Amino acid sequence: MLRSLRTTLSVKPTDHGLLLFLLNPRTAKENFELALEADNSNTHARYWLAKLHLKYHVPGKCLAVGAALLVEAANMGDPDAQYELGCRLRVEHDYFSSDQQAFYYLEKAVDQLHSGALYLLGAVYLTGDCVKQDIASGMWCFHRASERGHAGAAIAYGSLLLRGFQVPEVLTKFTSPRGSAARKSRKSEDVPAVDPVEMARKQFEIATKAGCDLGLKWLNRLEEEEKRVLAS
Repeated sequence: MLRSLRTTLSVKPTDHGLLLFLLNPRTAKENFELALEADNSNTHARYWLAKLHLKYHVPGKCLAVGAALLVEAANMGDPDAQYELGCRLRVEHDYFSSDQQAFYYLEKAVDQLHSGALYLLGAVYLTGDCVKQDIASGMWCFHRASERGHAGAAIAYGSLLLRGFQVPEVLTKFTSPRGSAARKSRKSEDVPAVDPVEMARKQFEIATKAGCDLGLKWLNRLEEEEKRVLAS
C-alpha cells in the first residue's frame, strides 16, 4: 500500500492517462485519502481527490465533496485546481457558477504560468468575453503558454502574427538594446524589425512538436506561399 501511495504522489497532475493506468479510480481514491490524512496541506492529493469525486464512479462519490475539495485546493494555491475551478465556474453547474470568480481563479493560475490557464485567459482577452477586449494581453498569454509547449496557444499566437497583430511591447522591450548609448544608436541606424512570419513559423513548429497536425498544416502553408512568391 505504501508503495502504491508513493507511486500515486509521484505522478504529475497532468499525467491523467498514466494515473488511471497505474491505479484504478477506487484505489487512487483510497490512496489520496491516505495522503491527506498524513498531510492535510497536500494540495496535489486534495486536487486529485476532488477530480475523482467529480468525474469518476468511485465508492462514496459525492459531487458536493468534490466541489469543496476543489475550492480548497484552489484557495491553497494549487495551479491545476485553480485552472479546473476557473473552467467549471465559466459554465452553468449545480456547484459552480460565476464568471467573476472564474476570472479570479484563472488569473491566479496564470500568475503561476499554468499553460492551460494562460491559453484560456488569452482567448477571453481576445474575444472580450466577460472582460474588455485586449488583444495585447491575449497575445501575451498565448506567448507564455506557447513557451510551455501548449499547442493551441502556439497556433493562436502564430495566426495572430500572420494577421498583422503587433507583438506586445512587453515581449520585445527585453530583447531591445538598452541604455542611453543604445537610444543614440537607434537614432543613427535602423533597429532590425521583428519578422512576424518567422515568429509565426516558430510558433507552428512548437505546435507540431507537441503533436498538433494543425501546426504542420500551417508550416506547409507558409512553405507553399514562399515558393509562390519566389516563382512570381
